[in-house]
Amino acid sequence: MMQDVWTQLGPTIAAIMFTWTMYQNYFPHELRGHIRKYTDKLVNYFYPYIDITFYELETEGWFERSKAYVTIERYLSKNSSTQANRLKANAAKNGQSVVLTMDDHEEITDEYKGVKVKWISSQKPANRQTISLYREDEKRYFKLQFHKKNRDLITNSYVKYVLDEGKAISVKERQRKLYTNNKGDGGGYRYRGGRMWSGVVFEHPSTFDTLAMDPKKKQEIMDDLETFSKSKDYYAKIGKAWKRGFLLYGPPGTGKSSMIAAMANLLKYDIYDLELTSVKDNTELRKLLIDTTGKSIIVIEDIDCSLELTGQREKKKKKKEDKDKNEEDAVKEKIKKGGEEKEKQSEVTLSGLLNFIDGLWSAIGGERLVIFTTNYMEKLDPALIRRGRMDKHIVLSYCCFESFKVLAHNYLDVVEPHVHFPEIRHLLEETNTTPADIAENLMPKSSKENADTCLERLIKALEIAKEEAKLKAEEEEKAKAAEKDNGATEEVKNADGVNEKDNGVKENGDVISSKG
Repeated sequence: MMQDVWTQLGPTIAAIMFTWTMYQNYFPHELRGHIRKYTDKLVNYFYPYIDITFYELETEGWFERSKAYVTIERYLSKNSSTQANRLKANAAKNGQSVVLTMDDHEEITDEYKGVKVKWISSQKPANRQTISLYREDEKRYFKLQFHKKNRDLITNSYVKYVLDEGKAISVKERQRKLYTNNKGDGGGYRYRGGRMWSGVVFEHPSTFDTLAMDPKKKQEIMDDLETFSKSKDYYAKIGKAWKRGFLLYGPPGTGKSSMIAAMANLLKYDIYDLELTSVKDNTELRKLLIDTTGKSIIVIEDIDCSLELTGQREKKKKKKEDKDKNEEDAVKEKIKKGGEEKEKQSEVTLSGLLNFIDGLWSAIGGERLVIFTTNYMEKLDPALIRRGRMDKHIVLSYCCFESFKVLAHNYLDVVEPHVHFPEIRHLLEETNTTPADIAENLMPKSSKENADTCLERLIKALEIAKEEAKLKAEEEEKAKAAEKDNGATEEVKNADGVNEKDNGVKENGDVISSKG
């Protein structure tokens, strides 16, 4: 019976091969196109599935890898490692982890809201006449296959879900960076290969657990940050750009830089450290903003020292100085100031910085924090730090007892109660000491020092600081008293001078009258 089947099948196969050969050799290409067109229509009429293809390379970007392809690759990696028989291992950008993806001609299944779909990894030969920047000649792609009845669910919801999830995985596993802006040469070009920013790996260890800060205040800031990171839809609803401004102010050594690092580590954000003195003008400032990415923090440290951005104060100061100068000195000062402005490399204005913070350009990228730090908040222009620009003001002041307990636990593994804690509490209430000074005294200087040794050293340092503060206060009181006495003496001298002048006038009047 099998012999009869093969006997009948042989002529059929031969006829098919003959027909295919005749088609390839003698059918015109124009006719082949029409035949292929209607054949595909006929097949699609009975074929119950829809295929969506995502190619690896983009033809419009000098054959760069498609962002959609890379994002899908990261999304499928979690299923590929458990379903595919053949896998490809690609090193992540940090070089410390491996991304497993399915190899060519493999397929896996995925489920979304009860609907099963199929992902196929494949490739096809590329046109040999094209020039590729990659070594491979094949054109790789992912094919998404699903049933026609699920078209709306897959095209409107599932594809977006895959891209969002893949992007979230990439952000979570990416190597975070700390960037600084490159100094322009005046012609619009930048150093380091034409890039606006230069970056290094961000590895700062600061977290909110290590910050010397009141626990309640610390938790308040953490809740604010986490709420912001999950409020994309809310910001869109109220019509605001998805960004938030923070002003960190307080004396030097109170942990402003550590706070920024802790924020970045909590939210897994990159940091762009903007040096305003290296920015040529407002146009370049906008270009720097455009070149940043979402999920980032833009930091301007010591903004009161960066540029003269407090125009209102300068006007008042100039008005007061003009009253004490004659017309000639005022002209000279104006000429001198004009020469200094020409020598300035940066022409960033207060208006340009305000537009940078909350103007039309500030909405680019989304999910961004803007942080200013300063040691002297009163020096800043009110327009720069008003709500809406700097939404939350955080004062980082001298070390209190609650902050000290955090430092003691971090540096010495000491917790309350402790025999030295009451004395330290009393001294902290009487002195202004920064967390940096406290931390320096708590840090062991040799392997022989223990917690008690470090705490005793801190007590001595606080007692010295208390005595120095007392002496300084006494000197200030003496200086004020001396200044007051000098003022009173000067008033007496002025009064005596007036009386002598009046007496002289009277004497002159008497002489004149006697002569008359």
